[in-house]
Amino acid sequence: MTTLVWFRQDLRVADNPALAAALESGDAVIPVYLFAPEEEGAWRPGGASRWWLHHSLARLHEDLAARGSRLCLRASTDSSSELLGLIRECGATRVVWNRRYEPAIIARDQHIKTALRAAGIATDSFNGALLHEPWTVRTKTGGPFQVFTPFWRHCKSLDDPAPPLPAPAAIPSPAHWPQSAALDSFALLPEVDWAAGLRAAWVPGSAAAHRALQRFLTDAFDAYREQRDQPGLLGTSRLSPHLHFGEIGPREIWEATRRFALDRGQHTTWRDSQFLAEVGWREFAHHLLYHFPQTPEQPLRANYARFPWKRNEAALKAWTAGLTGYPIVDAGLRELWHTGWMHNRVRMIVASFLVKDLLVSWNEGARWFWDTLVDADLAGNTLGWQWVAGCGADAAPFFRIFNPTSQGVKFDPEGSYVRRWVPELARLDDAWLHQPWAAPAPVLAAAGIVLGEQYPHPLVQHDVARRDALEALSAIKAT
Repeated sequence: MTTLVWFRQDLRVADNPALAAALESGDAVIPVYLFAPEEEGAWRPGGASRWWLHHSLARLHEDLAARGSRLCLRASTDSSSELLGLIRECGATRVVWNRRYEPAIIARDQHIKTALRAAGIATDSFNGALLHEPWTVRTKTGGPFQVFTPFWRHCKSLDDPAPPLPAPAAIPSPAHWPQSAALDSFALLPEVDWAAGLRAAWVPGSAAAHRALQRFLTDAFDAYREQRDQPGLLGTSRLSPHLHFGEIGPREIWEATRRFALDRGQHTTWRDSQFLAEVGWREFAHHLLYHFPQTPEQPLRANYARFPWKRNEAALKAWTAGLTGYPIVDAGLRELWHTGWMHNRVRMIVASFLVKDLLVSWNEGARWFWDTLVDADLAGNTLGWQWVAGCGADAAPFFRIFNPTSQGVKFDPEGSYVRRWVPELARLDDAWLHQPWAAPAPVLAAAGIVLGEQYPHPLVQHDVARRDALEALSAIKAT
């Protein structure tokens, strides 16, 4: 008897419920990964995600090989047919996988489960991605939550998630392995090598994920609430891409945090930590995507479909290049391009600038993030952009418009973040670093800056842009 374990966004051997279920049966196990980007609908993996996926699959193969197994790779435009072909090839009688929650994937998986069962193949799916699945968390009236605080309060009132499953010591192999494609045949790596910054910033794989978690707990957990909004510090966990690809699971993070806190005598407060609340935001994002599957393209608040967004290709291009003339915005966008990641506070600032200072639709920003982020996640990306645009659940009101100058002063007061990513401003005094257009000419000259040459003039005047944004908001309120 043989079971296929279909890996997806769960690229790990520890705390993998589908793999554990296959091993419990005593069957031979064939781990399979199907590369089928066409089945992702409009949200196929972007360039940065493809880079990460290549290396994550390589690490998973190594982890499986260490247990006497291997990863069978197939490229496919029809996962149902590919799985049925594999079943015929190796005589498998069962297929198991861990669930995903994107609308296109839910529809695809339902079709596959029906087709496999019609062919007499046993199928089972499991929760390997969330603490609580979206349909198990409901308001008192039975509906989905749309505000984070009561959602997370309710989650914390539920039973703790089950302890994470240990990694197996060995995985039984079949007598004959099916043919596997070469990883390079997926062409996940860029033809023109733009990924040097990603290689310098990241090490994909489960081992690196657990190192990152331990580094955070040891070095940054205690100061997380105070330092998490300061992009110049290593104050966050940077676990988001590892979580997205399933190199580490949320139950593993929950348990590691619990043990770390209990070892230090924090027996009653650890569930309320700001760090676990960030895991809660990830849960909330998937909750919303499941219950409101239209939101990757459409605003949850229907009246915002009438918002008078501008088509401004020049402004959008300057924004993506980090040439807006606002240092904290430009620093964030350059960090994104170079490393495939951006600090969360800065994500909010740059998103606010796009949708409220430039009046460019949040959809445009979501697409750019989707292609450039190594942690591009449909649930999280959608929640974040709709939150900033004021058109989603638990949204910041549209009239809450971040001032990019004061945000820079507040969260990068010593300028270490801006000076790193906007080096042409490195010699500018702190007093003018976040507003170089206001610096006296002698100060600019001493720093070697000519506005419009070394660094651009601001694309817009923030106070004027804020007024225009509020006028646009009043237009949809009046209709």
